[in-house]
Amino acid sequence: MKIVVLAGGISPERDVSLSSGALIAGALTRRGHQALLLDLFFGADARGFDAAYAAQARNTRSYAVPDSEPDLDALRAAGARRIGKNVVEICADADVVFLALHGDIGENGMLQALFAIHGIRHTGTGYAGSLLAMDKTLTKQLLRETGILTPAWRTVDPCCGSIPEDTPYPCVVKPCGCGSSVGVSIVDTPAQLAQAVDRARKYEQTVLIEEKIEGREFSVGVLDGKALPAIEIIPRAGFYDYKNKYQAGLTEEVCPADIPAETETDLRTAALRVHRALRLGSYSRVDFILRADGAAFCLEANTLPGMTPTSLLPQEAAAAGISYDELCQRIVELALRPEGRKK
Repeated sequence: MKIVVLAGGISPERDVSLSSGALIAGALTRRGHQALLLDLFFGADARGFDAAYAAQARNTRSYAVPDSEPDLDALRAAGARRIGKNVVEICADADVVFLALHGDIGENGMLQALFAIHGIRHTGTGYAGSLLAMDKTLTKQLLRETGILTPAWRTVDPCCGSIPEDTPYPCVVKPCGCGSSVGVSIVDTPAQLAQAVDRARKYEQTVLIEEKIEGREFSVGVLDGKALPAIEIIPRAGFYDYKNKYQAGLTEEVCPADIPAETETDLRTAALRVHRALRLGSYSRVDFILRADGAAFCLEANTLPGMTPTSLLPQEAAAAGISYDELCQRIVELALRPEGRKK
């Protein structure tokens, strides 16, 4: 098949996306596909898939995530567009697009809606579920209405953006629509709160102030309607921030998780409930904090989970007997099924 692996873009998670995309393109090539790694931001001079594929350098397709976020201002200086040259035309010429994007229009439903208009088949979730999962306030409202535990929160909007004086501590401050722990701070005292909000607003004006639940951190992948084994996330220092996520050796990941069978079942069941409540597609990953009393609080759902060398979903799939290459192949096959992607 002719497959565009769409990565990069202008998101703070650009480097994560390029790392995922490089590995995915390599896996699909090994499976016998024509896999074109295409940067959403820069695009290509060629107008169709065949020409772009022929012009693509046959490099090693490896990309290491730096320990700091990318300089997006430098990228923006190269042009104001968010979708690069000939991207839509090349994607429309492919059999399917594997979305290896993270954050911004690649994950908030905007690109998915554009592809729906153009009839472009793609992996992952459709536009509605992508919007619901990327906007953390919408996610939490829907989870609460569905009866799924999620930490208490307040939203600080740019239009009425006073910081609540009665904010409980400790708390977690994060941008409302970013992933990969970009712009996230743990706040222990009132003196730290304003600075944490300002940091989050570097990425997005709407900020979430969330109750900090003490407990163990887990993630559960969902693939084709089935929950994968839970993975426990144990940073060696600090919390599971951008650096600890993507620099090898800074976080211990245990999969299958060392938890009782009943707890494993509860986490998998909760992940499936979240996946369905948010109208997610053929695969996702749901993150939890497990309190000492056994209560599992959902932090967020990821519609396009990372596929980097340190990412969680491939580790969970491996624990279920699914190799990285097979995981990529299955995600492609699910995208081609009529029911594989919801709106």
